[in-house]
Amino acid sequence: MRKGFQFDKTTMGITSIHCQSPSGEKHKPRVLLPANVPHSLQRTPPNWIARSNSPTDLIIQVGDSNFHLHKLAMVSRSEYLNRLVFQRGSNTEKAGDSLTIQIKKLPGGKKSFESVVKFCYGIKVDITVANIVPLYCAAHFLEMSEDLEEGNLISKTEAFLTFLILSSWKDTFRILKSSESISPWANDLHIVKRCSEAIAWKACTNPDASSFTCENETPLSRTNNSVDNWWFEDVSCLRIDHFIEVIQSIKRCGIKPEILGSCIEHWARIWFSQVTFGLDKETPIPITLQLHRISTECLINILPSEENSVTCNFLLHLLKAGVMLKINPELLCVLERRVALMLEKCRVSDLLVKNQGDKHCLYDVTVVLRVLRFYVCGMSSNHSAKPHSVGSLVDGYLTHIARDENLSAESFKSLVEALPQKARYCDDNLYRAIDMYLKAHPNLEEDRTDICRVLEYHRLSHEARQHVIQNDRLPLKLTTEFLLLEQVNMATSMTSNASNYQRTNTQTIMRVNKDLEKRQIVNEQEINVMRKDVEMIKSQLLEIYSCKIKLQNQLKRCIR
Repeated sequence: MRKGFQFDKTTMGITSIHCQSPSGEKHKPRVLLPANVPHSLQRTPPNWIARSNSPTDLIIQVGDSNFHLHKLAMVSRSEYLNRLVFQRGSNTEKAGDSLTIQIKKLPGGKKSFESVVKFCYGIKVDITVANIVPLYCAAHFLEMSEDLEEGNLISKTEAFLTFLILSSWKDTFRILKSSESISPWANDLHIVKRCSEAIAWKACTNPDASSFTCENETPLSRTNNSVDNWWFEDVSCLRIDHFIEVIQSIKRCGIKPEILGSCIEHWARIWFSQVTFGLDKETPIPITLQLHRISTECLINILPSEENSVTCNFLLHLLKAGVMLKINPELLCVLERRVALMLEKCRVSDLLVKNQGDKHCLYDVTVVLRVLRFYVCGMSSNHSAKPHSVGSLVDGYLTHIARDENLSAESFKSLVEALPQKARYCDDNLYRAIDMYLKAHPNLEEDRTDICRVLEYHRLSHEARQHVIQNDRLPLKLTTEFLLLEQVNMATSMTSNASNYQRTNTQTIMRVNKDLEKRQIVNEQEINVMRKDVEMIKSQLLEIYSCKIKLQNQLKRCIR
């Protein structure tokens, strides 16, 4: 079935309009004009001339084209032209015997006006998905309503537009695409809104787009199937303003926030892949930074507020874009807060936000640092906070990015110091990340000491301490300090063991003495042996204590 209307002229000196509706019905012909109907509408650039038995008496200028027409044919259908012709509007002027009218800002320009002229003269006009929107807007601009003539252009285009929007999923998107060039008119006449509501209704009630085609004339049936993401690809092709209108319509339909968030994320990731925010000399598409800024702010504003409706990684990408584009600080704060609240449930992969360009480090660490600082600020007032989960997350993130040769020491150090000590049970994973960074950056000098300053002996396991003592990548001062502390720790341990041994022997002596008293057996030789053992233990304790004092003095001199 042909999607359109056809208008034909008769050969009897009168004009009849044959209008075929989408359902196939034909309306009765209606007599419009006397026998000055043109035999043809000829184009001799830049002019269009209506050839007929009577001379033309009206010239209408649209863009760089001049249409030589008849007043009666045009004013009988257009209230706008009627006022200009008969009320002598300020935009009219005479040129010989013909009245010249200039029409500015006509929706669709000369192409739409050509179809309007054919319609007024009863010449065949094809109304298609591609031209329905500009022709519908042009009809409203020219005020071609039913008040002047039954079956006028507004009603004809309205009927076909409604049919397309309600019946065809793909054509609804084509209509939105064709309305981009005349957005003010399309918005004022609610075309975008009607298309958005139709898309939302179909997305929320039918899991298969194949039911919404012009060829399928069976009534649309509602289904209770769960909503899927089959419509994401089509919606992701929309321009930002049309996409927002569709999302708002879908939100009003009560769709699940997780699906809504996934759709926004899908659209945004395609958009992020097409723009570079001015990082390169040439951007793939000619969009201004202002439009980037507005688009980012709009995306943040339409995000569903429900928990876990969008991923942490997507929010970090939005935050990165917002920082680069200098969007509203309040919106940046909103993003930082949302990500901070999600950190305790995040994985390392969620924090990976890639940079563009060879001169930058592989991942954007500044955006993660912003969120960590925001989290630390709110941690004291949040009694349900789980800082150890975030500490483990950050250590894993540091380990992942440590191998990046372009990662600066300052950035790495800032991430290391972003969390307080209480956010970690121990520093083994932190030491592992630092060691990996030093291995990937062997030319560090002063920065090496600054980075390693956070490592503390008592916060590392025994295995980690042994590795520190033997690690030649660490500053010599740190390994020496760890070596001395390890010796002191060993001496203290030995002293403790000796004390325990003395107490144990004393208890044994007491038990033996009691047995001797009970049995009245006195063995002087055994008592002398025991006394010698005690004296020997005392001398050993004195030696150990003297060694301890010497080690402590050496440690003090080394620290000074």
